[in-house]
Amino acid sequence: MMGGMIIQRMNTKTQHLPAASHEVFPSNGVAHLTHLGVIKIVGDDAAKFIHGQLTHDFSLLDLHTARLAAFCSAKGRMQASFIGFKRSGTEILLVCSLDILAPTLKRLSMFVMRAKAKLSDASAEYALYGLAGDATKSIATDDHSVWAKAEFDECTVVNLYPADAVPRQLCVGPAASPAPQGQTLDLAQWLWSEVRSGVATLSAPVVEAFVPQMLNYESVGGVNFKKGCYPGQEIVARSQFRGTLKRRAFVVHADAPMAAGDALFSADDDSQPTGTVVQAAPAPRGGFDAIVSAQLAAVEKGSLHLGSSTGQPLQILPLPYALLDDI
Repeated sequence: MMGGMIIQRMNTKTQHLPAASHEVFPSNGVAHLTHLGVIKIVGDDAAKFIHGQLTHDFSLLDLHTARLAAFCSAKGRMQASFIGFKRSGTEILLVCSLDILAPTLKRLSMFVMRAKAKLSDASAEYALYGLAGDATKSIATDDHSVWAKAEFDECTVVNLYPADAVPRQLCVGPAASPAPQGQTLDLAQWLWSEVRSGVATLSAPVVEAFVPQMLNYESVGGVNFKKGCYPGQEIVARSQFRGTLKRRAFVVHADAPMAAGDALFSADDDSQPTGTVVQAAPAPRGGFDAIVSAQLAAVEKGSLHLGSSTGQPLQILPLPYALLDDI
């Protein structure tokens, strides 16, 4: 037990475990996700090209599955995170935080070279929605399978990790199409559900701050260790196979506001941060919830504070999914 939080471990990925209850996600509905954007890749080499850039396999990706993946620097540090899927054999969409889309598109485009692939910012072409609870759609392949994907008319729907056992989906459709049916869900409430899911989306304040395992990406389907090379692959693999990882992602609660990039400290050491807020949102019943990446040693002491060693204490909550055993 670590600071009141049990870290579950298992040998195979369990990608639909319900979160332990801190608060119940209070609403169902449809949220317009204006904080996200879309990079489109088209061409005969679209899958082959992006396969060589991200932490997950896109060459073998079918039309019924999406991917969580990271785009890393040569040092293995995450420059972006994506939910990616094929619209066809020659078209791939990558959904990411809008505030890092332009620099990410520029970096990716530098690697195209002779590949038959064209990258563009397609954010204006698509409307993105989050579906929660009763607003979610049934995906015939497996209603409970995270990253399962299906087409509904002109829209693509992807199963996400649940928040407090409430199902969640990403819906991507043409900008001119009507919104999915369901009551309106406030964006702030959706952002809170993202935090409660425990699966972080990288944004500008924390670019190049983490290797993927520091955000538990290997345990939520974001890293494939059997695929070929990509930028930073050796460092990502070394972190996993040599057991050198000293930081992990945790879900926390605090009474004070938190924001991505905020530093965390141990109570007995004000000289250097022991963690970073990755993603945060106001909790409906007060305070803030956040995904943080923190040193295991600091978490084991059960003492994390916001901003300084005497700052607001953080309550560490149970992770809503199991972590893979170290390889």
